[in-house]
Amino acid sequence: MLGRPDAVAAQGREVHGENSVFAGPGVVVAWGILKQPVEDESEIVIRVVVTDPAYSHVGAEAVDPFSRARRGLGPDARVELAPPATVEIRERRGAFADHPRVEIHLDRLATPALTVYYLGVPDTTPEFVSEALLRAYLDDAVARARSR
Repeated sequence: MLGRPDAVAAQGREVHGENSVFAGPGVVVAWGILKQPVEDESEIVIRVVVTDPAYSHVGAEAVDPFSRARRGLGPDARVELAPPATVEIRERRGAFADHPRVEIHLDRLATPALTVYYLGVPDTTPEFVSEALLRAYLDDAVARARSR
């Protein structure tokens, strides 16, 4: 899935995630930042919670909007068919400089079904000074999004 050609990625539905918390058909995506003393070393954390058992696979890529070059983000994880299944993607903030577009791909039986994309780290993404505060926020943001 990672590194798939644009033509294949375009076959599924594409949705702009826009904000740091996205709730869409069968998926919740929540972003947070774990601050570090050097800004480029701050850790971007993207939690993807798949709630639709029809999604069999989730993966993420960072894309250079000019060259369309792609690189994988986080694990290329097979999602259990018993939702909710959670995948967490962690990358240094500096890693997004040359590949700012983020695409989260959800497949149904190896067929692209949904791509949630972001044009950089959302401006609304909250920053935290500890892992515990970050985790508490992500837990709460996902729970609130799922209850809507």
